[in-house]
Amino acid sequence: MVQSIFDFLKTLVAPVGRLLVGDHLDAASSYATDIDAVIGLIAVLVGFWFILAEGMFFYLILRYRKKDGVRGQYITGKETHLKRWITWPHALIIVCDVVIVFMAVKVWYDIKQDLPEAQQTVRVVAQQWAWTFEHPGPDGKLDTPDDIKMSDELHVQVDTLYHYELESLDVLHDFSVPVFRLKHDAIPGRVITGWFEPTKTGVYDIQCAEMCGIGHGIMGARIFIETAEEHAAWIADNSPATRLAAAVP
Repeated sequence: MVQSIFDFLKTLVAPVGRLLVGDHLDAASSYATDIDAVIGLIAVLVGFWFILAEGMFFYLILRYRKKDGVRGQYITGKETHLKRWITWPHALIIVCDVVIVFMAVKVWYDIKQDLPEAQQTVRVVAQQWAWTFEHPGPDGKLDTPDDIKMSDELHVQVDTLYHYELESLDVLHDFSVPVFRLKHDAIPGRVITGWFEPTKTGVYDIQCAEMCGIGHGIMGARIFIETAEEHAAWIADNSPATRLAAAVP
């Protein structure tokens, strides 16, 4: 029932969210459209009440402006027929708030609390002012001799569910992948686990979204979302064994 309501609301407002986010920014993760839907819902509901309130505001200014020969009225604010102009919209706004909270909590739970089982795990290490990404090698596991470490390049496979282990070596950073609608603070001394599932191939931006020092503006990286064949070829070409063989004359 909850999922059905969520899907219905998402269908109604997701196009508005996409319009606000911008057509130039792809939605390349399994939960990107859910976040777009929350943005769209807030824009629709808040925008409706904003336009209605401003319209009423200017109507009252013009309708009850000072006129020659017309005495002003003293309003106490207790008149029942006037109070309803406040109480009824107030009740309707509370209903809208409940709808926004429902959508936001559902999306937050799905992304931040309900951690699905991973098919692959990568490690994301932030420091002033660069990213280090640790990929599993041919054995598919981290912390083994065939791990692949890259600076400012994260390589993942499309339609594969990833966990990421997020760390910071110095100050607060923020792991932000706009096409995933993903933002996650990297906190010194902690290893934070999150997830994403890429749904579209391509090369996209990674950025730090937390002011982290003088080089914050140049702390960018790239995520390469590859097909299964492309990703397997990349692992084969960049595994420690392949690099060692290439280095031996």
